[in-house]
Amino acid sequence: MKLHVILLVGFVLGVTGCGEKVEAPAEIVDEAPMAAPEAVALTPGSEVWRNAAFIEHMHLHAERLDDLNFALADGNLDAAKVSADWLSTHDTNTDIQSDWLPHLYRMRDEADAVVAAPDVATAQAAALRITAQCQECHAAVGIALQ
Repeated sequence: MKLHVILLVGFVLGVTGCGEKVEAPAEIVDEAPMAAPEAVALTPGSEVWRNAAFIEHMHLHAERLDDLNFALADGNLDAAKVSADWLSTHDTNTDIQSDWLPHLYRMRDEADAVVAAPDVATAQAAALRITAQCQECHAAVGIALQ
């Protein structure tokens, strides 16, 4: 008898629970989506300098620096040196402004220091200086890093 009551209550609750369905709200879609700009001015009236290729190039810097730091965190000096070598030898983007070049050159010098490092601790110190150069350049051009 108890089993019949439990089954009956379960059936009633199951049927009533399925009786009224509520649809999920429709996805909100902009009627006129904005296209990504080809280039963005740094400040009103400044020269337009950031384009998709330049941003992608800077993202490659960040990815290689991440790879370098992850390798060092794992104690893998050889892998860190591969990323550092790319940072020190890759082609310079043609859109870089001349007043940013000192940051780039110092970043490359520190990447060379990672390549020449005899141990992980020495490489980590140079990697910190690479990060400092990146941060100083971003600060100089008014781009906040998160």
